[in-house]
Amino acid sequence: MKHLHMLYKVLAIAILLLGPAAGHAERIKDLAEIAGVRNNHLVGYGLVVGLNKTGDKTKFTGQSLRAMLARLGTNFPIGVDPKARNIAAVSVSAELPPFIKPGQKIDVTVSSLGDAKSLRGGTLLMSPLKEADGKVYAVAQGSLVVGGLTASGADGSSITVNNPVVGRIPNGATVERSVATPFGDGNFLIFNLFASDFTTANRLAEAINRVLGPDTASALDGSSIRVNAPLDRSQRVTFVSLVENIQVTPDDAPARIIVNSRTGTVVINSQVRVQPAAVSHGNLVVTITENQQVSQPEPFARRGKTVQTTQSDEQVDEGSNHMFVFDPGVSLNEIVRAVNNVGAAPSDLVAILEALKTAGALRAELIVI
Repeated sequence: MKHLHMLYKVLAIAILLLGPAAGHAERIKDLAEIAGVRNNHLVGYGLVVGLNKTGDKTKFTGQSLRAMLARLGTNFPIGVDPKARNIAAVSVSAELPPFIKPGQKIDVTVSSLGDAKSLRGGTLLMSPLKEADGKVYAVAQGSLVVGGLTASGADGSSITVNNPVVGRIPNGATVERSVATPFGDGNFLIFNLFASDFTTANRLAEAINRVLGPDTASALDGSSIRVNAPLDRSQRVTFVSLVENIQVTPDDAPARIIVNSRTGTVVINSQVRVQPAAVSHGNLVVTITENQQVSQPEPFARRGKTVQTTQSDEQVDEGSNHMFVFDPGVSLNEIVRAVNNVGAAPSDLVAILEALKTAGALRAELIVI
């Protein structure tokens, strides 16, 4: 066992001394994650009290207050609605990190469920947080930190800054139960790539085998790599620390063009290529001006009167430099330069790209979101 620890230390030092390989090498920890080692979402329901008349007007908040006080030994008279404006019903959410242990703290987010105007200055009462299996994994309580505020005047005017009905409680929940992970199970680990790519998966497996020896890792598909690991948990931690610092050069992403139809944003990655094509981009501008003139009758005319007339002048300008030619396999820089030279707006650029795709000249996936 001591020999294995010494071997891992020597290999780790060697990796740090070698540094990044040629190109844009990245650590495995930035490209992949271990299967099963993930965050778990928690959610709960609670009451925020101590608000300055900015709480809920809804009836279910009063019902929640009645139920909470009943559990504490205080009963409201039947049929009496508390109508308290200093409380608000909220949802409480948090993320449970992997390997966290009971007694440790996590942050929580508190969001209004009713018609409260603001949660500023409120305190969340004890609220259990559950996972999808229905079990309680943490309990939240504490004073809220709200970044927004709202103010109103007697004339009905109001102003709101940021969002006053959502707040945070740093270290506001205490973990009561930990979530089991498959980290220590079996004699291997599965690394899942953040972005599926067969070439990157193959390179990752080759890099691990080059450092730790043949047949240590094997790519299962374009997203998963199986890596043989020690059975002892302490050795496995050292082993993973070594693996995640190995440098790998990921493959370039497929050629894609992303178009946001709502904002007009267009993103083109460096792999986009265009086949020979001629593009005509017309900037047709029609300008109409109206001149007011006065029409008078002939001198000494008996039947005539002065009137105002309108004379319209039309001018058509088709612009210039509205045609350009793409050579075979032009790069991203050339595409952008050609489009900028004709003064195309983002909406015009989308029309040009769609036309190139339809013509079969665009070697890229066009995605409209």
